[in-house]
Amino acid sequence: MAKKSIKNTLSRGRYYFVMLVLASLPLFVAVKIAQLQVMPSEEHGAEFLQTQGDARAIRTETIPGHRGLITDRNGQPLAVSTPVTTLIANPKRVNEQAQVDDLAKLAKALNISLVQLQSRLERYRNKSFMYLARQLPSIEADRILDLRIPGVFGRQEYKRFYPAGEVTAQLVGFTDINDAGQEGMELAYNAILAGEPGAKKVVKDLAGRVIKDISLVKPANHGSTLRLSIDLRVQYAAYRALKASVQRHQAKSGSVIVLDVHTGEVLAMANQPSFNPNDRSNLRVDSVRNRSVIDMMEPGSTAKPFTILAALESGKFKPETIIDTSPGYLKVAYKTFIDPRDYGDLDLIGILNKSSQVGTTKLALALNPDNTRELFERMGFGEGIGSGFPGETAGNLPAYRKWDPVTQATYAFGYGFSASPLQLARAYSILANDGLRREVSMTAIDEYQDESVRVINADIVKTVRQMLETAASDQGTGRRALIDGYSVGGKTGTARKLKATGGYDENRHMSLFAGLSPINNPRLVTVVVIDEPNEDTYAGGLVAAPVFSEVTGSALRLLQVTPDAMSAERNIVSLPTTLAKRGGL
Repeated sequence: MAKKSIKNTLSRGRYYFVMLVLASLPLFVAVKIAQLQVMPSEEHGAEFLQTQGDARAIRTETIPGHRGLITDRNGQPLAVSTPVTTLIANPKRVNEQAQVDDLAKLAKALNISLVQLQSRLERYRNKSFMYLARQLPSIEADRILDLRIPGVFGRQEYKRFYPAGEVTAQLVGFTDINDAGQEGMELAYNAILAGEPGAKKVVKDLAGRVIKDISLVKPANHGSTLRLSIDLRVQYAAYRALKASVQRHQAKSGSVIVLDVHTGEVLAMANQPSFNPNDRSNLRVDSVRNRSVIDMMEPGSTAKPFTILAALESGKFKPETIIDTSPGYLKVAYKTFIDPRDYGDLDLIGILNKSSQVGTTKLALALNPDNTRELFERMGFGEGIGSGFPGETAGNLPAYRKWDPVTQATYAFGYGFSASPLQLARAYSILANDGLRREVSMTAIDEYQDESVRVINADIVKTVRQMLETAASDQGTGRRALIDGYSVGGKTGTARKLKATGGYDENRHMSLFAGLSPINNPRLVTVVVIDEPNEDTYAGGLVAAPVFSEVTGSALRLLQVTPDAMSAERNIVSLPTTLAKRGGL
């Protein structure tokens, strides 16, 4: 009986203990809730929970897909993407939680005044996002994030850097702050260069820095590499020579193009004035334009070789055909064409050699103008290159509609139609390729497939090419284009510029030289354009020809093209001519 009583007593004790515990639990929970909600201790209160939640937050982070490289043909980088950090803020949170001292530190780190920072935060006070600073070096951004300002975060991005700077500026172009192509090849090939961002789950700290990767949501796709056709070594040579010439002659601008005639690839494309794509704070609009592709010009006397081609193709003329250019001028309708002096009798070689306006005019008037225009069209004038470069011009080649004699004449020596420097280079590449026309490429060709088209008889082209050698000799206007060790052929041009009000300006000129080397097996075509050199020296033979010599000579040596001449002073013996006997060349 006693044992049973003890047992009952123990059972009641357990019962009451359990009931007490159960009754205490709600009270305990209520107390803890009260602590978290109302007690001021950061260790136990709501602020602690908020801080810890913010300090260790799971977020979906964008994985930037960095933009593809742009390189020269040999893999030298021309445009690269470097990692940077963009500082962003939640204005609402900053305004609510950041102290004045915090804002003062942040303003100082951002190199702005406290008033400016407060004004920006006030402007976006109802927003949850604003930029504080774009694309900072990571070291600088980390220094600011280490201040641990509430509501200030960092985001990884990529910024474009251009190692060659102003040397390739107009060709390569640049991107905007969002890494989208804005100019040049960056714009033309934006679709293949642009990367596609991905996403991942991460844990971030209070400063917005990733402290742990959790899972990959979507992988980033990086942009493809774009390999340009230019050889950076040749590009530097072209840029240096062009810049020096533009400065020396106080010119408005200039362009140089070097083509590989075997493949049609552009090995150099330099322009002046240029700009630094890595610092565009003082960018001038006129320095951005790729004049080699976009600008139109009247080619002047550099077009005369094509008139000679038309004359030979017509069958009416031979290289040794004599044209009387006396007395040094020729009146045609309402216009008089004048040579520097009376050259007397000239054969076709002499006409090209002396760049005779009178001789060229007589040739033009003896030809069917429709046939002449058709030949110019075959040379690519009036037709775009098809490079895809933004703003590329097709030039202007007027159709023949019963031209008057003056129009026939001026057309024959490069007035009345327009072309870009690159179009002129393409036309000369046909002379270099024995009458075959190849497509021009501004991107590197890995496996060249010959898709050239014959546009004129090879023998006629070879004849004109030899004539060009005399024009670029000691006896011609292009003597300053000579290159020691290499044979050269080419033609000078000095074109007057059009006035805005109509007619030609006698004081504003375009100085040109277009040529090729070596003569018998050409490798390169180079076109030089100097726009508005000073009035004292503006002839193409004085201004543009020396640039051709320097650039083409450097390129031939860099490409290890075998020299084919003992010196630049060698004798010209390429074609029989009556003038050679009289010393008229």
